Amino acid sequence: MVLDDFSVTVPSYFRCPISLDLMKSPVSLCTGVTYDRSSIQRWLDGGNNTCPATMQVLQTRDLIPNHTLQRLIKIWSDSALTRSSDSPPPPRDSLTCTQAAELTRHLETDLQNVQKHSPFRSSVITRNLGRLISFAAESEENGRFAAAAAGGRILPLLVSLIGRVRELSFLEKIVVMCNVLLKNRTKIDSEGLKSRIEIGNCDLKASIINGLKQGRLDLRIALVKFLELMEINYSSSSSSSISEDEEIYSELLRLISTSDWNPDAIDASLSFLTRLALIRRNRAKIVAAGGVKVLAAALAEAEMSARTTEKVLKLLEMASGCKEGRSEICASEVCVRAIVKKLMKVSTAATEHAVTVLWSLCCLFGDKRAAAAVVDGNGVAKVLLLLQSNCSPAVRQMCADLLRVFRCSGSKNSCVSCYDSKTSHIMPF
Repeated sequence: MVLDDFSVTVPSYFRCPISLDLMKSPVSLCTGVTYDRSSIQRWLDGGNNTCPATMQVLQTRDLIPNHTLQRLIKIWSDSALTRSSDSPPPPRDSLTCTQAAELTRHLETDLQNVQKHSPFRSSVITRNLGRLISFAAESEENGRFAAAAAGGRILPLLVSLIGRVRELSFLEKIVVMCNVLLKNRTKIDSEGLKSRIEIGNCDLKASIINGLKQGRLDLRIALVKFLELMEINYSSSSSSSISEDEEIYSELLRLISTSDWNPDAIDASLSFLTRLALIRRNRAKIVAAGGVKVLAAALAEAEMSARTTEKVLKLLEMASGCKEGRSEICASEVCVRAIVKKLMKVSTAATEHAVTVLWSLCCLFGDKRAAAAVVDGNGVAKVLLLLQSNCSPAVRQMCADLLRVFRCSGSKNSCVSCYDSKTSHIMPF
């Protein structure tokens, strides 16, 4: 049932809603939506508890084989193969593993020559990088093979070349290849590599910032993923240097606000911003670059997935842990209302992040502006409902604290007054 070699249009109802590829093993969730088994299993293994298509919370994670659809796909596939058998398949410029290994050796030689001699021709290196990237993209196994063939030798050579490149299309090829090697990193001399890879180099930093400012969207996404992968693989020294540059925060936030709502761009930026925010001093830099305003606008976006919403709320939770972040969030009634709106509407994780932000603002630091915005946004009713739901003990305690704050605020608009009695210590179940 392999149709890759033929130009055949696959019916939409035979495609997996996640991968958009022809389903090999269709299975249905309790919501009635059918997915390819490998795709939905990967989604569930990632910690998600919702149906990707409907965003409904799954009552059960059981996968039910859809034998009827599988038979229909088999009949259609056999028919399509019969119709295509008379015409020869189009030629493919795919590399074998032997050819990929040989090409990797040539690339290493070319990169070593670049280091020895200042002038170099980018055309040959660009072509070889493009072919290796295409080879690695064909399958996860190919990606691992490419990384193994490169060992720990090619990555430092590529990284050192980033600071010398002015042509953005060439820079994109280099960065994408670096990401392939970093994502499929094998057991190599990490400490030795760390000593040879230094993002603190001024030329390299300038090239990365320029790529984020001037490059097309694919290059900007690749650069953000590169920075995060460098942090994951080689920890603090690399990204801590670039995190000191305030321009990086503006560019990361611009990727969220001006990417025509590209999910890859937004997820890559949010993921790296969250990693940077693990260092407390970086949270103030995110806020200073306009982070709260951008994140509040993102929460209002209807097309945002549950996973992306969780990332936005997580980053707001981290921002609320610094003085500057609390001040900006409390000053933005739009942001507080957007957080309240996401309570119990997205996922368990999103609700927990939202409650934590509200608790931090209203209870831990006692900001009356935030409390008023929550009450005006019908947040009290949502907190009461959440308190009676099957939430975690920590969330239940934060909800109880929030209700006490709202009751003490004495707002006439608050429905919590009906909860104010001599038995208020009893949970309202």
